[in-house]
Amino acid sequence: MIIIAGYTRVDPGKRDSAVEAFKGMVERARAFDGCLDFSISTDAVDPERVNLFECWRDEARLNAWRKVARGGPRGKPREVAVSLYRTDKAEKPF
Repeated sequence: MIIIAGYTRVDPGKRDSAVEAFKGMVERARAFDGCLDFSISTDAVDPERVNLFECWRDEARLNAWRKVARGGPRGKPREVAVSLYRTDKAEKPF
């Protein structure tokens, strides 16, 4: 399983429209074979922060997605803090 998680920082006045611009991409990713979860969302407390989360069945499906992924704004965020994690299992947290 591949998890990509983190955040970017953008101008607070552009954050909501930036997230909205990714709506189509999120819908396509969620329907893509091998996508377990995909989210691009505003942060509840930081007006500059856009949270990113992706969960893929395996690296092959992630790479296939990257070949067809498109959408969202093309502006450069002020900060990017995103990491890729590899795991061989998932467990219930509670």
